[in-house]
Amino acid sequence: MPLIIIEMDLLSGTFLLLFALFAPVSSVPDGSCEQWTDLESSVVHKDGDVVLGGMFPIHSKGVEQELSFKSLPDRRTCRGFNMRVFRWSQAMVFFIEEINRSNVLLPNVTLGYRLYDTCGLEVHSMRTALSVVSQPLKSDSAGACTSPSIPLIVGDSGSTLSMAISRVLNLFNVPLVSYFASCACLSDKNRFPYFFRTIPSDVNQARALARLVKHFGWTWVGTMGADDAYGRTGIDMFTAEVVRLGVCVEYRVIIPKLPSQQRVRDIVRTIRASTARVVVAFAIEEDIEPVVREFVRQNVTGKQWVASEAWVTSTLISTRENLASLSGTIGFAIRRAQIPRLRDFLNSLNVLAEPYNPFVREFWETQFQCSLNTTHPHGSMAEPVRYNKTCTGWERVDDTDSIYNDVSQLRVTYNVHKAIYAVAHSLHNLLYCEQRQGSSTSETCADVHNLQPWQVAQYLRKVNYTTQFGDVVHFDKNGDPVGSYDLVNWQRSSSDGPVDYVTVGRFDSILPQDEQLALSSEGIVWHGGTREVPGSVCSESCPRGYRKVTRAGQPVCCYDCVPCADGTISNTTGQDPECTPCPEDFWSNEEHDTCIPKQIEFLSYTEAFGMGLAAAAILGATVTLAVAAIFLRHRNTPIVRANNSELSFLLLLSLCLCFLCALTFLGQPSRWACPLRRTSFGLSFALCLSCLLSKTLVVLMAFRATLPGNNAARWFRPPQQRLGVFICSVLQVMVCAAWLVKAPPYPVKNNWLYRDRIILECHLGSAALFCCVLGYIGCLAAFCFLLAFLARKLPDNFNEAKFITFSMLIFCAVWITYIPAYVSSPGKFTVAVEIFAILASSFGVLLCIFFPKCYIIIFLPENNTKRYLMSQKGGR
Repeated sequence: MPLIIIEMDLLSGTFLLLFALFAPVSSVPDGSCEQWTDLESSVVHKDGDVVLGGMFPIHSKGVEQELSFKSLPDRRTCRGFNMRVFRWSQAMVFFIEEINRSNVLLPNVTLGYRLYDTCGLEVHSMRTALSVVSQPLKSDSAGACTSPSIPLIVGDSGSTLSMAISRVLNLFNVPLVSYFASCACLSDKNRFPYFFRTIPSDVNQARALARLVKHFGWTWVGTMGADDAYGRTGIDMFTAEVVRLGVCVEYRVIIPKLPSQQRVRDIVRTIRASTARVVVAFAIEEDIEPVVREFVRQNVTGKQWVASEAWVTSTLISTRENLASLSGTIGFAIRRAQIPRLRDFLNSLNVLAEPYNPFVREFWETQFQCSLNTTHPHGSMAEPVRYNKTCTGWERVDDTDSIYNDVSQLRVTYNVHKAIYAVAHSLHNLLYCEQRQGSSTSETCADVHNLQPWQVAQYLRKVNYTTQFGDVVHFDKNGDPVGSYDLVNWQRSSSDGPVDYVTVGRFDSILPQDEQLALSSEGIVWHGGTREVPGSVCSESCPRGYRKVTRAGQPVCCYDCVPCADGTISNTTGQDPECTPCPEDFWSNEEHDTCIPKQIEFLSYTEAFGMGLAAAAILGATVTLAVAAIFLRHRNTPIVRANNSELSFLLLLSLCLCFLCALTFLGQPSRWACPLRRTSFGLSFALCLSCLLSKTLVVLMAFRATLPGNNAARWFRPPQQRLGVFICSVLQVMVCAAWLVKAPPYPVKNNWLYRDRIILECHLGSAALFCCVLGYIGCLAAFCFLLAFLARKLPDNFNEAKFITFSMLIFCAVWITYIPAYVSSPGKFTVAVEIFAILASSFGVLLCIFFPKCYIIIFLPENNTKRYLMSQKGGR
């Protein structure tokens, strides 16, 4: 049935509109213009030279009617008298009369008005618009009926209502100046070319609310909006803006215009069950009031409300009963002003005064809870309410306190002030225009008796004036004013006192982006009376050293915190922490919140392992010197003199150098240490193996010399032995010299082996020359082993060749196993393996060659004779 009513009303409105479009302009014989019947009977009017239309939802709800389709519909009936909106309509009358008294603005021109009640319904709004454009035509100076008597309308309060009205008024080029329609959709000049407003577009409010939410660190919010253009468009724009800023919306609730009790309970249940502690609501006070009432009935607390400008200063919502659930509400409100003498005008209202105002009677009866007994009809579209008490008509409004005469928060009323004065300034500029200088054509100003609506619209686009309160009023290309708001917080000065709307900040869209939002956080009182900013997040901020991982199938604001990987840190606690890698020479600490220098690792003298190797090397050198001392003391004994004592002492010297070269591998690699350790190793072992090779050849030649007719021994006397050692060593010296000249070893930082520490090691420089050094040592060892192996069974009681064989077996075994151990050992253990191979091979040669001789010298001196040494094994 409601749908049928709306369709029939729209149909009847269409017929009236077509009649208005095609009706001929004519004058009746008596010279008066034709009078058309007003579609609405509840009209507050006053005649003037220029009559302004005003549309206000003085009643907030409509009453359904039965349509018989056999007769004209009865007068529309509304309910829910709104004293706040009634104050707006009275303020329009006050501002018009103030302008009429002015000698500066519109002198000699009287403004009139026709005020309509739209009941907040589209059907009523369209009927009102049709009633305005079908008003009696005005007579010009020649007596002809020409232009409509109302060239402009101030209204309506709702965005949806203003959209419906604008579509009708566009056909007649009649401008509409709204004081409370903030939907961004009305900025479309292609659809609404004659729409203007004195309230900022919701684009600014959505941006301001999104910035506010981001400022306080709320990343998990819920949204609520009325089922109209204002609510749906508002939450859509807000959602788009906060999502761009990294905020997630948990739910989106739409409040129906006529919600059932079950639907209201479902809405409150959704809010109560949500984990978001912040609720952003875009709705007018009439739409959100049922939800708030149910919210309070269920005693829901713990939610921080963020209100749109439509209800943030509503005394209907901010009642004492609602504060338990809505305390600390915060939101942006349009700018307010203290308008002088307005309260006196409102209090001077008299139900018996003329001209008769049909809404005053209902206000009087509602305010004083009594029934009037006058000859005037009720007049208002509301159904009359009978009270037991009878009004005298002499009650005083200023003896009461209500929303009607509360002028402490004049915000929408101030917008009405801007709208009326903007119209007055545009009419003044139109009626008292100045001829353009240098114009070749004669330009005349508009005739007040032949005022065209499109002319008023043209001058409205150019209006620019400063109010008496210091605000500049002008319209941009979309008919919008500058986006400017006060940030209001609900506070109470006492436990039983009324709500104070405390301004704690402001938003100005005209300023640079980083300066648009200015607020005082310490002055805000949050829900529950606390000064601490409440949190509203799906997941708590990740601590330092952690990063967030989004949960599968959930919004990005819902995540888990996992530790940063090794080598990366996170030193912030924001909502979007990232693990950043440390620089090359740094590593993360255990908490992964700071980069610390990587641990420098090399085989040092100070650590236990290094100290052990150093002790072994010093021990080896000491034992070698001890053996040399023993040999020196017994240098004239046969066992020392055998096989050339010079070679023995030279061999002991090379072994001592081999032990000492191991010490060069300890400590931090440097420019001089790296070449030293490699060359000392190569030269020491080359000298050692050269001596062993000469000793082996001496043994072989000595045996050959015992054979008859063999003179080979004369080629291996001491001079030739020394020459052989020298030649073999010089070849290694030449290789090492070439190595040092071409590409010597140098220190490097090994960052690739371990990520958490730096290994200081020596780079080989030229790997080919290093292989030549090792290869040459290997060739000497192999050749020496081969010759010693051939001479191991020579008939001698003390055959040194077999001891050389054993020493070469140990030497070759050590260095063959060294290769895989060297490759597989990590870090500093690579150097340890190399030192171990040097020490093991050196100790092998020392023990195998010199231990048997020292044993005989010390413990078996009776065997230290030439006879014993030269005798065959097993005999004397």
